[in-house]
Order: sequence, then C-alpha cells, then structure tokens
Amino acid sequence: MKLFGFAAGVAATLTLLSTTSAFAVTQISWWHAMTGANAEVVDKIAKDFNASQSDYEILPVFKGTYPETLNAGIAAFRAGQAPDIIQVFDVGTGVMMAAEGAIKPVADVLTSAGMTFDKSQYLPGIVGYYSKPDGTMLSFPYNSSSPILYYNKDIFQKAGLDVNNPPKTWNEVWEAAKKIKASGAASCGYTSTWLTWIHLEAFAAWNDVSYGTNQNGLAGTDVELKINAPIFVNHFQALADLAKDGTFKYGGRTSEAKQIFLAGECGIFTESSGGLGDIVKSGMNYGIGQLPYDTDAKGAPQNTTPGGASLWVFGNKSDEEYKGVAAFFSYLSKTEVQEYLHQKSGYLPVTLAAYEATKKSGFYDKNPGRETPILQMLGKAPTENSKGVRLINLPQVRDIENEEFEKMLAGQQTAQQALDNAVARGNKAIQEAIGN
Repeated sequence: MKLFGFAAGVAATLTLLSTTSAFAVTQISWWHAMTGANAEVVDKIAKDFNASQSDYEILPVFKGTYPETLNAGIAAFRAGQAPDIIQVFDVGTGVMMAAEGAIKPVADVLTSAGMTFDKSQYLPGIVGYYSKPDGTMLSFPYNSSSPILYYNKDIFQKAGLDVNNPPKTWNEVWEAAKKIKASGAASCGYTSTWLTWIHLEAFAAWNDVSYGTNQNGLAGTDVELKINAPIFVNHFQALADLAKDGTFKYGGRTSEAKQIFLAGECGIFTESSGGLGDIVKSGMNYGIGQLPYDTDAKGAPQNTTPGGASLWVFGNKSDEEYKGVAAFFSYLSKTEVQEYLHQKSGYLPVTLAAYEATKKSGFYDKNPGRETPILQMLGKAPTENSKGVRLINLPQVRDIENEEFEKMLAGQQTAQQALDNAVARGNKAIQEAIGN
C-alpha cells in the first residue's frame, strides 16, 4: 500500500516523541488550516477553552492550506514530532483511516478519559462519514460544511436578474452567468472553488449518480471511477465553453476563487458554506441559494455530503495529553460553542442540540439562507451514491483530476478527453495505492 510514503511509515512500529510540560498546565498542540474569519473563530474557541479551566492549554498553529496541513502532519509523524490534534480535510479521511497505529480513534480518546460518547447527539450524516463501518467515530467533526451558491445582489440587479430568486439548476446558472457578462454588470458571470469537490464529488451525491464503485469507496478500497459518465461530461463541457470568453473564470484548485468573488469580478459563486465568514466580513450585499442540480438527473436534488474537515488525534501520546484532548472535544460539543461556530463561520453545527437551539432562537428567520447547507444534507436519506467519497489516496486522485481540468479549461482537450484521462490515471493510482 502506497500512501505518499505514509502508510509505509505507520506500518512499522514507531514511537512518537512525547514532551511533558514542566508546568502544571498540559499543553495540547492543534494544527489547523483556517484563514481569515475562520482563523479568528479558531483562536477565540481556543482562548475561551483555555479560560474555562486551568489544567490544559490548547495551542492552535496554522500550517497552511488543507493539503499543506495534511502533508505537514505526515512529515511530522515520520519525524516523531506529530502534534496532538491535526485538522484534516474530508478528502484525507481515507488516508488517515488507513494509517492504523498513527492515530487514536476519537471514540477511544473520549471513553478512556471517562467521558460518555453518544453518537446520536451528532448530525448523522456527519458522524457517519467520520466513523468505521462498525460505528466507531475516528475523528471529531470540527468544521463540517456543504457547498452552496452565493451571489452578489448588486450585480444581479445591474444585470436585470431577480435578486430574490437565485438559480436553482446548473442550466439556470449558465444562463444567468451569460447575462451578467453580456450586460457588463461584472467582468465574469460565474466562478467556483474546489472543482473536484463541488463539481465531481458533491455533484455526484446531489444528483444521485455514482462517483465510483464500492459505494464511492465507503464499502471497499478497490474502486473504479465513474466520473466520465455523460452527466459529468456535459457539465464540464458547459464549464469549458463558458471559460472561452471569460463567462466562467477559474481561480485555482482549492479556495482561491473566493478572492475573485469578493473583489466583485463575478456575480455567482459556488463555495463551502464555511466560506461565509469572509463574505460577511467583506460587507458585500450577498444572497445564498442551494447548490444547483442537473435537470437531467432523476430525483435530484438528493443530499449533499460533509465537506470541511475533522480533528484527528495522533497515537502514542501521554494519558494526560489524551485527557486534555478529550476535555477540549467535550468543550467543542457544548451547545453554545457549536452555536457560535455555526453562526459565525457558516460551518454546520455538529450536534442536533446546537441546530435546534439556533433554529429556536430565530437565527434562520433573521438570516435567510443560513439553514440551506443543513437542509441540503438532511433533506433525504442517503443512497449508495450520496454517502460521500472515500479513497485511500483521494488527495492524489484530486490532483490528477485538477491537472486534466486545467488542460480542458486552457482549450487543450475536451471535457470527454479530460474525464476519460482522469478515470484512466485515477484508476491506475488507486490500484497502486492498494497494492495491486
């Protein structure tokens, strides 16, 4: 099994260096990937936890983008200097699950500290994704998200579009984007972060079509990609066609396109619900709509799957450090903390109590659209196509997909060629990763 050299390291018996603080307070290191408004939320949560008790001190450390943070954690583990807690984006779940011995399941961390873990308190779609088939929760879902549509109301008004009626289907997005561009209301009509997540993985779930075999990898590691089916090809060809005159503007592989939208260059934007904080902070006159669906998909929309990230605990730490981690996760589960995280950042509350409390407070009535990502995830019971995507080398497969998309957007190949190449290369990488 080849996981960027990670699984080879965790397969061997390694002892992590453990540092015991000379002070009475046990320090707990937390590596994260949050920037902007979301980094401010991290710092406040850590500060408030530290002030709430005197035994433990959470030390948040920014380690770069999601992929950079995961790579930093892998390198630190191999060097025997892993942090106590690391934030890993949903794509890295398969990588971490395969690293037995490197991590300590969150359920074990909590129960060993004498705390009762009741998974029924958490949103089922979220806790299910971060758990083993037997229900054991492996990581704590700190910042779960769902992709949604944002739009600039001022640009909509200038383009003659209905500011109270955001596009609900992808065809409506394409038409609205063309109108924005043609009217001169903005230099581009539409942009998006995370093409691999929003336009492949979430697209598959929301439209109830298969991303790959074996329930998209949740039922087994031997997966064949199905992303060159006609529904994907037609969708990406539409993006490629819109990119020719700048109606669609590509920002980058992760969240770079957010700056394009914040700058007012594009009128429509698909992004994580967790991107809300920076949009609010910008002062933009914005609106929120559900993730668009494909009109050719029967039964769409279905349900979205958890994006964002979760908190993983490294193995071979001291009992006192694990007690501190458990205390912090217990604090994060508090209703008032989850309400703050949800309302401030746009990420989903991970507990049902926090969701109900937010609803009861009238927050959603005062802030239209803010319940949208939760309703998307909970609206229908998941099918085999909509439980999520879990590959043991999904970050590598995403890189392959992005390479092919960038060639397509540069006019070097069609959508059919891009997705055929992504399937062939991705399948080969998956087989190599599982040792076949």
